[in-house]
Amino acid sequence: MHRFELREDLHIRSRLFDSSASMARWLFQFLMISSLHLISLSTQQETRFVYENFLDQENLYLDKSTKVLPSGLLQLTNASEHQMGHAFYKKPIEFSSSGPHSFSTHFVCALVPKPGVEGGHGIAFVVSPSMDFTHAESTRYLGVFNASTSGSSSAQVLAVELDTIWNPDFKDIDHNHVGIDVNSPISVGIASASYYSDMKRNNESINLLSGNPIQVWVDYEGTMLNVSIAPINVQKPSRPLLSQPINLSEIFPNSSRLFVGFSAATGTAVSYQYILWWSFSTSRGSLQRLDISKLPEVPHPKAPHKNQSLLIIVLPVCLAIVVLAVLAGIYFRRRRKYSEISETWEKEFDAHRFSYKSLYKATKGFSKDEFLGKGGFGEVYRGNLPQGREIAVKRVSHNGDEGVKQFVAEVVSMRCLKHRNLVPLFGYCRRKRELLLVSEYMSNGSLDEHLFDDRKPILSWPQRLVVVKGIASALWYLHTGAYQVVLHRDIKASNIMLDAEFNGRLGDFGMARFHEHGGNAATTAAVGTVGYMAPELITMGASTGTDVYAFGVFMLEVTCGRRPVEPQLQAEKRHLIKWVCECWKKDSLLDATDPRLEGEFIPEEVELVMKLGLLCSNIVPESRPTMEQVVLYLNKNLPLPDFSPYTLGIGTFAPVLVDASSLVVSSASWSCSGPSMFSSSASHSLNASQSTDQPWGQTLDTKNTLHIEPEKPKTLSPAVKTVTLPAEDLESNLSSISGLRGNF
Repeated sequence: MHRFELREDLHIRSRLFDSSASMARWLFQFLMISSLHLISLSTQQETRFVYENFLDQENLYLDKSTKVLPSGLLQLTNASEHQMGHAFYKKPIEFSSSGPHSFSTHFVCALVPKPGVEGGHGIAFVVSPSMDFTHAESTRYLGVFNASTSGSSSAQVLAVELDTIWNPDFKDIDHNHVGIDVNSPISVGIASASYYSDMKRNNESINLLSGNPIQVWVDYEGTMLNVSIAPINVQKPSRPLLSQPINLSEIFPNSSRLFVGFSAATGTAVSYQYILWWSFSTSRGSLQRLDISKLPEVPHPKAPHKNQSLLIIVLPVCLAIVVLAVLAGIYFRRRRKYSEISETWEKEFDAHRFSYKSLYKATKGFSKDEFLGKGGFGEVYRGNLPQGREIAVKRVSHNGDEGVKQFVAEVVSMRCLKHRNLVPLFGYCRRKRELLLVSEYMSNGSLDEHLFDDRKPILSWPQRLVVVKGIASALWYLHTGAYQVVLHRDIKASNIMLDAEFNGRLGDFGMARFHEHGGNAATTAAVGTVGYMAPELITMGASTGTDVYAFGVFMLEVTCGRRPVEPQLQAEKRHLIKWVCECWKKDSLLDATDPRLEGEFIPEEVELVMKLGLLCSNIVPESRPTMEQVVLYLNKNLPLPDFSPYTLGIGTFAPVLVDASSLVVSSASWSCSGPSMFSSSASHSLNASQSTDQPWGQTLDTKNTLHIEPEKPKTLSPAVKTVTLPAEDLESNLSSISGLRGNF
């Protein structure tokens, strides 16, 4: 009996021990699970803050146009165009990397339109891993997105927008809506601004731009984002306006620290954008309740009153009249300052005409700093056009209208000439009694300066030869290669310009004449510079041969470094052509070269140029070569013809003589010679009895037309006696030798 009881007792004790062990294991498991849960909760600490007003800016980051007003209002934009403003809580919100994300926010905002201006571009609540929105754009991008990053996963932005502009590019439904934006201004969820009324059991619309305070709730829990709005005196609706599945872990895959705040922007449509109150918490139930009585008042700018006092109306009107009078005075003064002359016949030349205003600005008002020089052509100024092209502007006065039309036509014709050794002429301008010629600026000035001005660098012989060959090529082009035959009629060193590389450019076409190939120049006017003028100009008029003559004198001028006529020298050296020929006769041709070359030249080249200069300046027109032949001689592609210093017509200087009835010599820089200019005064005429007053180097024109006089008159010393022939004797002498021909 006792043995049985003992066995029963042992059985009971065994069952109790097993039960206690099972209970201990369960308790251990519970404690472990609880510990892990507490550790998980400890990694996500609750973040909670509230701004009942924004005077206390602790932990508040503001940028762009955002500021806090004295009333405590947070103003995001100031109703100016193209503004952006941001306000963020400085401390990042910590989210667990393993657990679900959650947060809730409640804020009060107001969008106040500017009176008389279309309001637009609202505000957005923003969640982002960064507070740096310098890349964002204003207007429709709300200061959050930009055109290049919109839609890209790299944007990493979640925004709840209150938008007051309808933009079909962003698939907006109207101009008064709420949207949820993920990395793009194109909303993933969108609805017209409204709230659910629990009393009426339907949605009531809200005008976001009413200027009244509006409540906004944004709640996120798990993977669902709910957005609700309501007027200031309405409790939170039981139904959200938007409910959108959102996964913050996908939007911010590499960020567990996020910033929250607001962004706003304006464009051409503007409004004031305010935040009145803001509460935030990562625990949905712990948001602080709103006390409406403590909200700051929203300012509403007032439109100007329509019934303004008489004084307020009269003063602006009077001020406007004064301003208009001043502006009118400035306008008419500037109009007179830039006034031009334009006639009907000039319409066909409009493409080649510069406005005086553009030339005035290019030359800085024709300032002294841009002044290049003054000569027979008038004053020359350097200028810079807006395209960066450097120009030279010549201001030329004229005393009449005759010949101006022909002159302008020939200026325009010159623009059609294209050759590397011509100074490009861009166009002209007419203003009152003034003509302005616009050409390309030549940085190294004129050849004349380098030959005779000791302040300029001395040109070496290779440089001079390049200039001679270039001008010869240009004249060949003018005589045979252009669409018309162009007679320059005033070839000399002062009309040769040098570019940056010291290439010769033929310019100053004020005396040029055009005629068809195979025709003639239809002019008998003796025009040119004394010393360069061929003797047949009086009887036969201008021709390609007279240009060849002047070019021959020019070649001697460049080689010898001397002007064609120098009255102050002794008789045997006074005339360049005769002196060079005499040196040749003495078999000392190289003695005539410019002493400044100091013998640094190739004798064969110098002799070639000198002999060719004598050949071109042959007194017999038919014995001169053409410019095509001159180019071939200079390039040694054709040998010079057989002639000597004793050949008839070589080395003969025959000055052009005219009588008082046909000669016009004017000391003005430029003139349009009208009938009043044809005076019989002895001071303006030349004949055999006035040989002691011969104006060597003076430009002559015996025709009633526009002409150029590049140099001041030079007179022979009274002690110098010159024997000249009357024009009729010269004509008879030319006729007697007209049978002579050169081998050309």
